[in-house]
Amino acid sequence: MIPGFADADDVRDVDLHKVHNLSGPIGVEGAEPGDCLVVEILDVNYFEKMPWGFTGIFELENGGGLFATEFNSHAAKAIWDMEGIYATSRHIPGVRFAGITHPGIIGTAPSAELLAKWNERETGLIAQHADSVPPVAYAPDPQGAYIGQDLPEELRAQIASEGARTIPGREHGGNCDIKNLSKGSRVYLPVFVPGANFSVGDLHFSQGDGEMAFCGAIEMAGIVTLRTSIIKGGVEKFELMNPIFLPSPVDPKYAQQVVFEGISVDVHGDGKQYNMDATVAYKQAALNAITYLGKVSQSP
Repeated sequence: MIPGFADADDVRDVDLHKVHNLSGPIGVEGAEPGDCLVVEILDVNYFEKMPWGFTGIFELENGGGLFATEFNSHAAKAIWDMEGIYATSRHIPGVRFAGITHPGIIGTAPSAELLAKWNERETGLIAQHADSVPPVAYAPDPQGAYIGQDLPEELRAQIASEGARTIPGREHGGNCDIKNLSKGSRVYLPVFVPGANFSVGDLHFSQGDGEMAFCGAIEMAGIVTLRTSIIKGGVEKFELMNPIFLPSPVDPKYAQQVVFEGISVDVHGDGKQYNMDATVAYKQAALNAITYLGKVSQSP
């Protein structure tokens, strides 16, 4: 959807009904509800014929991001050129870094009962915040739904109208956006349906944890190589309410790091004190980092 040139109008006008076309569902022989599906990520690479990716900042009214309101965000885009393990950008001169390639989305399929629970709680949240910009969640919507299987038309229509959107992570895994989920990682996923119906996609060359800008990764086209196994009864054995991730031991070595603190006070806003609010503290730490980078990047 996003071509490799500088104009950011495509990010501004992107149809978010079409995001996250995944590879899957892939049936795993022997997997049954209550089992744990173990997925080993053996390798993640970009397509050799497409050695580029993009980072985007979305419009406040179309996608937004964690700080869309604070910055009244407007569309921007950077194109990155990849060579080996490194990426450079014609739009951000002087920056070259080693990537940690990984899938942003990895998960199993929900049961019909779990899907109904998702839709009930998420549509309820949307109703509570009907005027929120950007939206707090995205309800099922047949517009842009992609179903890559030869199924009866009636079943395809049902899937399109009831299927959960892929933007949030849920009990099955999904859009976890863990930057170190690269080659050498292992993921333990609960199984809800026979065969697990595993899916993967949204490949990134690199990313900050959590992808705060909504598209704060270097999005790329690529190939992920996986191996699966099954732990029978793993959901009960591990009390598996959500997936467990074992991130990769492979990580670029940086000689020095800068750590920014955030507290449960909206110091970048109205100064309000909150009671041990981790979200407020996280956002303050991130805003401290953004403010610092804004200063040093303008220094001689």
